[in-house]
Amino acid sequence: MKTIHLDLGDHSYPIFIGADLLGRAELVTPYIAGEQVLIVSNETVAPLYLEQALKAFADYRCESVILPDGEQYKTLKTLNIIFDALLEKHFDRKCTLVALGGGVVGDITGFAAACYQRGVDFIQIPTTLLAQVDSSVGGKTGVNHPLGKNMIGAFHQPRCVIADIAVLDTLDERQFSAGLAEVIKYGLIQDAGFFSWLEENMERLLARDAEALIYAIHRSCEDKAEVVAADEKESGIRAILNMGHTFGHAIETGVGYGRWLHGEAVATGMLMAADLSQRLGWLGEQDVARIDNLIDKACLPTRAPADLHCDQFLELMAVDKKVAGGKIHLVLPRAIGESVVCSDYDPAMLKQTLEAHLAVGGGVK
Repeated sequence: MKTIHLDLGDHSYPIFIGADLLGRAELVTPYIAGEQVLIVSNETVAPLYLEQALKAFADYRCESVILPDGEQYKTLKTLNIIFDALLEKHFDRKCTLVALGGGVVGDITGFAAACYQRGVDFIQIPTTLLAQVDSSVGGKTGVNHPLGKNMIGAFHQPRCVIADIAVLDTLDERQFSAGLAEVIKYGLIQDAGFFSWLEENMERLLARDAEALIYAIHRSCEDKAEVVAADEKESGIRAILNMGHTFGHAIETGVGYGRWLHGEAVATGMLMAADLSQRLGWLGEQDVARIDNLIDKACLPTRAPADLHCDQFLELMAVDKKVAGGKIHLVLPRAIGESVVCSDYDPAMLKQTLEAHLAVGGGVK
């Protein structure tokens, strides 16, 4: 097992990474203050791992709530299912919520924890690759709105994160590839050496080689922890973690939540960001080709969906947390392993990027 400590002062916490960690009481006990635990999972994950996870909480008054599975259920209505369970079971302010699932379960459980009685503890047990390398780390929680993804939420750090690679054995290939998009992101935004490692080891990751997986998850979490520790609430450098997300969120909202997985949309969004960077004279043709090739090798889509048009895409991008002062702030690569937040680009070039990608059209693989 490997352990990363995310240093946030009073909000610091460990990230445990390894195989067969689910059910190990000694990993969670130091981070539970009271006697009440509510495990939140979904109808896909619970039949596979809830019973095993419950073993870690045998000494507590433990209840569970099962949510429907899918991005389309990441809503305020679903959030109320958790609140109903907490109130019906008379959970107090010392209770702990446990998110057992992917990014949707983690985000919605964290948001419930941030809101219930003005804030209670929660623990992240992510069961998808994307959640293990990204959404479970950093304290971003929230739900979607029909007009925009993740527009309602709060910063609320978990007490600990348990990333068990053994649970990835049951993850389907499409979900696994979606997680690789966020892994690739870390190499692109700030870790050129990791990007090169991914080029050389993508086949091992797709084969779910345990050693390669632990390395990739550990390196990804290290990269994210470094950024979050420097800027917990995204007032500056943390914004680079949104590489590809403004484009990607527009795709997810535009085609309807659930049609494209988050990682699939982010992968295409990173290529759109690379295209704009090339138009701005930052990235060379060879660098763009490397990014395209790596995303394609990870079995991810490389072009935006053809059923979105340019004006619609721009409107969707304008409804995003990265918009400030009427300008869309984009994270763009200046080189592989170096990125900047940029708002002073030529809008005509952004439109050229959108038109180039939308004209070709693409889809999930």
